[in-house]
Amino acid sequence: MHDENVIFCVIRVRRGIDRPMSVVKRLSRLDQRAFDAVAAARLPGFEYVLPRLSRMADHSLLWAGIAAGLAVTRQPRLRRAALRGALAVGLASPLANIAGKQAFRRPRPLVDLTGSSTLFGMGRGTRIPSVRVRSRLPTSPSFPSGHSASAAAFATAVAMEAPASVAVPVMAAAAGVAFSRVYNGAHYLGDVLAGLALGSATALATRVIWPARPGPARAVWSMPAEAVAGISPDGAGVVVVVNQDAGGGDVSATLRAELPAAEIVEASEDLGKALAEAANRAIVLGVCGGDGTINAGAEVAIARGLPLLVIPGGTLNHFSRALGMETVRDAIQAYCSGGVVRVDVASAGDRLFLNTASFGAYTELVGLRTRLEGRLGKWPALAVAAVLVLRHSEPTEVYVDGRRLRVWFAFIGNCRYGSHGVAPTWRGHLGDGLLDIRLIGAKRHISKSRAVAALLVGHLHLMPDYTTWRAGSLRLAGGDGPLRLACDGELGTADGIVTITKRRAALAIFGPARLAATSQ
Repeated sequence: MHDENVIFCVIRVRRGIDRPMSVVKRLSRLDQRAFDAVAAARLPGFEYVLPRLSRMADHSLLWAGIAAGLAVTRQPRLRRAALRGALAVGLASPLANIAGKQAFRRPRPLVDLTGSSTLFGMGRGTRIPSVRVRSRLPTSPSFPSGHSASAAAFATAVAMEAPASVAVPVMAAAAGVAFSRVYNGAHYLGDVLAGLALGSATALATRVIWPARPGPARAVWSMPAEAVAGISPDGAGVVVVVNQDAGGGDVSATLRAELPAAEIVEASEDLGKALAEAANRAIVLGVCGGDGTINAGAEVAIARGLPLLVIPGGTLNHFSRALGMETVRDAIQAYCSGGVVRVDVASAGDRLFLNTASFGAYTELVGLRTRLEGRLGKWPALAVAAVLVLRHSEPTEVYVDGRRLRVWFAFIGNCRYGSHGVAPTWRGHLGDGLLDIRLIGAKRHISKSRAVAALLVGHLHLMPDYTTWRAGSLRLAGGDGPLRLACDGELGTADGIVTITKRRAALAIFGPARLAATSQ
């Protein structure tokens, strides 16, 4: 009898009767139950909406369409969102559909067109209404869900750049696509969850390739005594000079509609004269244009003791973006909030700059681009100029604080810039009293291609002869004649010694509410 019990136990073990259930089988059963629950759900209206939404997301066409719509807007934030979304989908889709599916090769739910589906290996069917089932069933492996990965990648990327009014609807569409994959019988819930995790992680990983733009830089908050008296919601006392070459009629029309009592001056020539005359009758001086135009307005505002209303109207608008203002309406809201902050300005001799000064290869690039852009347009001219500089540029001989150096490229920032490389793009503070100085020297052998790549791409802080430091001032002089110096993209020539200095908190400007909340 004892021997029979032993034999029986051995048989039970060999048959696996007493073996504990594996983790994979437990997860499969949970997937089965979740699939059954979703299949049993009846959501009026969604029976027709979700299958169509799922088809629109085939081959990421839905996300491509949304990205195209964001790209054609004139808002930089939305364009960045479109580009980051496309980049994220371009990375997530092959990871899910090629690497992931081939690595796991999980079969899909078996669905017939009569509305029944059988989960692979479960031995029982799950009814799904035929209206949900697509006529052409996917045959690729099931894990992870490629639709869900692309949806999560695009939505997460857009949320990193776009305002909530855009990000929330995109996230809702992504959630709908992900749910539809289970609701339509194409995927198990585990497939979808894995796809969502993969897509979100891929979108976050795009920051390694392209760092996300941070929030507005901090500034020095004005004391109450410096607040502007007589701020009027209709713009009374505001005189805005619009550079027609940068802004034009659309900007002027928006300003007149939002600030009907403001005076709008459109200037195309002798911008300095127009700004000086506007300052004579202004309580608030406004200026609309690119960074060069904003610099001219800042110089007049400081000289007259007026607060400056910065209105973006150029191609890049580095300074207004540092403030967190990317559109004309952002500037109008900043004015209506009545918040005045103070920011540093820097000067190269008698030339003021709010963002950067530079010499070396960049000045050649700017000069060539300026000569070509009338015929080619700005961006094609920039590309052609970069090729020509790559072929013909030579290091610049310059004295930096008395030391003679050979320099490929030099960057001098008004306040510390947060990103690495010689061409950083954002700042954390606009009132720290420092110059951010970065050089690519030519003491060692460095190819022209590497030097120009550093200029255009940045993130090459590990290359040879790259040095960086911060200081309150800097003395420069050309080694073999006048030094060509670009201040916020505007070229000039400096004879003899030019001293670059800082004037801390010298400029009063209107900042948005979120800028004031982080100011100190």
